[in-house]
Amino acid sequence: MKILLLADIESKYYYDFFEKSKLDDIDLIISAGDLEADYLSFLATYAKCPVLYVRGNHDSKYEENPPEGCIPIDDKVYVYKGLRIAGLGGSMCYNYGSNQYTEREMSARIMKLMPKILWHRGIDILVTHAPALNLNDGDDLPHRGFKCFVRLIDRFSPKMFIHGHVHMNYGRQYKRVDKYKNTTVINAYEKYVVEI
Repeated sequence: MKILLLADIESKYYYDFFEKSKLDDIDLIISAGDLEADYLSFLATYAKCPVLYVRGNHDSKYEENPPEGCIPIDDKVYVYKGLRIAGLGGSMCYNYGSNQYTEREMSARIMKLMPKILWHRGIDILVTHAPALNLNDGDDLPHRGFKCFVRLIDRFSPKMFIHGHVHMNYGRQYKRVDKYKNTTVINAYEKYVVEI
């Protein structure tokens, strides 16, 4: 299965220089947040597959204008062709804006999600907006990762952990793909295609 991952910045490759054939072999599209609703709706119009998304810290506008034709997976486990995909959007709380959470609040969201994960006997993909603590996160509070994500990965060992929020152009120390135990960690900034 070929999955197109997106986050943080609209890719000119899929928007400004769009050709429908670029989506022909894509089996699933996942947004890790902070993308314009119109961009995701545009992709959903032309893709032959579902477009899933979690909210980023800048996605408060989704309240009034959600991406049309797309599937929100925040606080859910979505199953697609046998893949169990859990979503937790938002970032670390740094100015009390929407879609910002303290470590305690994010832990509470995970506790509410836990029965769904257990019902599905685990997860294959964890999609978040923010990174996990010490897994390619930033030193500053807005870009610091959540410790509770590390605990969730430790417990269920998903095949992939997909996040956004940490822009690749922030510096060369950020990795696109990394490994944590048995989980592949992927920063979905702009666009990235992965096979599973």
